[in-house]
Amino acid sequence: MKETVQSVDRALSILEVLSDYEEGVGITEISSKIDLHKSTVHRLLVTLIYKGYVEQNPNTNKYRLTLKLLELGNKLIDKMDILSVAKPYLQQLKEVTNEVVHLVVREGTEIVYIDKVESDNKIRMHSRIGTRSPMYCTSVGKAIMAYLSEEEVEGIWQDSEIKRFTQYTITDLQEMKKNLTKIRELGYALDEEENELGIRCIGSPIFAHNGEVCGAISVSGPTIRVTKQAIQNFKNYILEYSMKISKELGYRQ
Repeated sequence: MKETVQSVDRALSILEVLSDYEEGVGITEISSKIDLHKSTVHRLLVTLIYKGYVEQNPNTNKYRLTLKLLELGNKLIDKMDILSVAKPYLQQLKEVTNEVVHLVVREGTEIVYIDKVESDNKIRMHSRIGTRSPMYCTSVGKAIMAYLSEEEVEGIWQDSEIKRFTQYTITDLQEMKKNLTKIRELGYALDEEENELGIRCIGSPIFAHNGEVCGAISVSGPTIRVTKQAIQNFKNYILEYSMKISKELGYRQ
């Protein structure tokens, strides 16, 4: 058996026991089922309560699971759904633009690249699946931010380490808000060398069945190819394919 972390193993055992008791269960029974002293079980339960995975009924003193595990699972499912739905459209978008296409989702103040279709060009971007970038200086990040509430935008700004990656990076919140208003009007966002010199991107949001933004797609490439004129051609494609993905996810305007 591979080496395990004892405390993590014990905490997971407690969660497994609790999953069998919808109305909750007492500490004595939990202790008996996983063969641990009650004081040890109590310490682990305190941590699980603090992290939001367990709650205790103040009247019965019984412990039960919260919905946090379900929320975590649903986040993963949502991301897998968008990935499987978007994949064929990403390929089609790459074929009509012949530039690299990305699919991202939001995690906190960042976007995470969960899929990429590479272009056939010799000069390529060095992005890879699983990498993260700040939301405020990427086309996909701004495309997502544009459809969040003002409070959420301000929260992202406050929690981000706002720094100037290039001379074009937007580092003023009011200027960003104006930029986000324009994005909502156009339906797409631009990264005009804001994250990396010599790279221009156009991104558009993806919406879930409930109308909330759940990700974004982009077309990116070196400015010598992805010129401002090329962007005028790409904008119709990215709006078309982001809407196709959104509709397949159940979104209705």
